[in-house]
Order: sequence, then C-alpha cells, then structure tokens
Amino acid sequence: MTSEIGQSINVGLMGLGTVGGGVADALLEHAADIKRKTGRTVCLRRALVRDIARPRTPELPAGALTANPEDILADPDVHIVVEVMGGDSPAGEYLERALAAGKHVVTANKEVMSRRGPALLELAQSQHVNLLFEASAGGGIPIVGCLMSQLLANEIRSIRSIINGTTNYILTRMARQQTPFADALAEAQARGYAEADPTNDIDGIDAAYKLSVLGGLAFHRPIPHGAIYTEGISRLAPEDFRYAAELGYAIKSLAIATAEPGGAVRARVHPALVSEDHLLAKVEGVYNAVEVTGDLCGQIILHGQGAGRDATTSAVMGDLLNIVRGIDNAEGPPPLPFSNGPAEGTQFAVQPIDELSSAYYMRLTCADQAGVLAQIARILGEGNISIATVIQKDTDPGSGTAQLVITTYPSREANVQTALAAVAQLGVVISVNNLIRIEE
Repeated sequence: MTSEIGQSINVGLMGLGTVGGGVADALLEHAADIKRKTGRTVCLRRALVRDIARPRTPELPAGALTANPEDILADPDVHIVVEVMGGDSPAGEYLERALAAGKHVVTANKEVMSRRGPALLELAQSQHVNLLFEASAGGGIPIVGCLMSQLLANEIRSIRSIINGTTNYILTRMARQQTPFADALAEAQARGYAEADPTNDIDGIDAAYKLSVLGGLAFHRPIPHGAIYTEGISRLAPEDFRYAAELGYAIKSLAIATAEPGGAVRARVHPALVSEDHLLAKVEGVYNAVEVTGDLCGQIILHGQGAGRDATTSAVMGDLLNIVRGIDNAEGPPPLPFSNGPAEGTQFAVQPIDELSSAYYMRLTCADQAGVLAQIARILGEGNISIATVIQKDTDPGSGTAQLVITTYPSREANVQTALAAVAQLGVVISVNNLIRIEE
C-alpha cells in the first residue's frame, strides 16, 4: 500500500516518449499552477524509460529516471501511476500491480483498456482507488468523461465517430488532391502522423480498440474488440472519392456502435459514404469527432485533436489533477461504468455484421457492351437488393471496359456479400473494385 498522503503527491510516470515528455513538461513547468488548482504540490518522483543514458527533454531531477519498474510499483511513496507506454504487455501487468498496491492510475492506453478495462476497473474499485483513462479514446476530446458523467442519465442510442487521425489525414489527402492511397500513406509517415508500421491505423485496429472503450461506457457492457467488425482503408482509390462526391457524399473511416432491439449492440469500423452535409463529413486532417445520440441529449458532436503530444497530454493531465483534487475523498472512486448483466428481459450480445441493413456503393470494372447491367441487376434482384442509382464512368475504348458505379437501397449485408460474389463470377465483370457502406 502507498504511504499516508500529505500535502505533496508523488507521481510515477511509466513511459517518457512523445506523450510522456508532454506530461513531464506539464508537471515540471506548471507546478505552481497545478498547486493553485488542486491545493497540493504534485511532484514527478520517478519516470520509467528503456535507456537512462539517452539525453532527454525535459531534463528531469537527478535520480528521477529509472529503467526498473519496481522503482515505481514497489515504492510506497508513489501515490499516482501515469502509464503512457502503450501496448497490452507489460503495461497491463504494471497497471494491475499498481492498483493492487493501492496506487491511483491514469492511463492513455486504449489497448489495455479495451482488453482488460472491466477487470482493471473492478480491481480499482476493490482497492478504493481511481483508474482514469480519458486519453485512451479521442485524445483531447473529453468523450470518456462525458459518457461517464454528463451523459450518464441518457439511454445512448448510437456512437458514430472518426477516432483515428492517421486514417482521416490519408482520406483527406485522397479526397482533396486525388492522391493514391500508397502516396497519401507515405506522406502521413513523412509528417509523423503514421508509424513506420501503420497496420493498426490503416486496418482499423486502433479505432476498434477505442470503440471498444467508448461502446462499453455508452452501453454499460464490455464490448470485446475482437467482436467488432473491422475493415481498413487500403482498398479505397481516388476514383471512389470522385464518384462519391458526384453522388453527394464524402468517404470517412467510421467507428460505429448502435443499440439494437432486445438489448444487443452492433459495433463496426469501416469506410463509409457520409452525406456531404453531415458534420462528420467535414472533419478533415488529423482531427477526430464523436457523435453521440441519446434519448435526453439528442444528437451532440465533440470535435478536436484526437492525437498528438499536446492533445493527449491535456487529457492525461486532466485525469491526474482530478485524482489529486479528490484524493482525500472518503467515498472512494465512482461506481463501475459497467453493469453486471443486461437489463431485465433483454439479452446482451454484439451482433455480427451479416445482419446489418445498409445502403451500399459498388464500383465494378466491366466489359463495355450491351446487357451488362441487366445481368448484374438480375443477380442483385435475386438477392432482394434494390438498385438506387447507376452511373457508367471512365469508358476505355482501348480495353473495351468501363467503370460501373451502383448504389443500392438498404439491404441485408449477408445478401449483398453473396450477390457480389456471384456478380464477380460473371464473364462480363472484370473486377469488383470496391464495396462501401452508405451511412445515412
């Protein structure tokens, strides 16, 4: 257990990278302001790093750097652990040990909170300490706090969000400059918006972790990230953006969780066509936005920087100062954000994507000859899929091909996938280039 807390609160910082450096800067440079706001002196006691000898900015007090996690986890004079390492392990194990030792915890780790969040929150509750995680989803957007407090009285009906700045930057470049995906990705990497290995971002994995956290808070049930349908953006091409614009849409990578009948939830991450008049269609570059619809609040949208040193530092420091201000609260942490079970008469489940009803955009390369559309329409009709619009584009006399862009009325996902597989087998269809859901 940590030692008795006096007027000075000691922080153990696990990770001193981009965000960790921002937190260290804030603690050292704004110490007087922090004391004014909290009534306490908050000291950075230790910072866990891989290499103590490496020069760092800011320069920490002598003896503050350590490569041994025990110097934080086993130190009774460390009252609050701030974890900004990232990844599930060993960060998850460190947080378990910190909470078990009676230390308050602040984390920016979406993967840990997605995989272990409910268990960690239960552990924090049992130890009468706080576990706060605003920076784990949405960066500087205060969506976690809103779902846990200001919006708590609502029955949340849906979350629709853009919660990965890397993919949104890439899609913005593809839409505005007609930049091919590979070039837009390379530009994002050169600007530091994408990692050397961008898989988690461009394949939707990062957004699925964040949606797991937000969906769990919104619907008061753990939503395993593995149950979230996840689709990346690498199949998108500049012509998809051009054709979508002609139809009155923008293309965004959305993370969506919706309440379904009977207490179920549907959770999905994928590119979608969004009406150009909707606010989410206007979110560009590395910015994020979260739209929440509740029975009392109606539809609200929070917009801001979803990543980066300053935005994430803001969220981490907000959580840290909240703990410091309430560290003597005899009532302990607030109730758990997750219920023990579904409401009476309902059965909680994460529904598969196959049961989704959505309108769709299809782009096909076909032989430029009579009767092609009739063959495709026959297969779609057999699958109970109604065509809304058809546009023929980019006819190529040299190859005898053309692009066919089809949108549908709302149809069952499983029917669309089956029909499109059959369409791909037609001799007049050269390739099925893309299938994108339309989010009305």
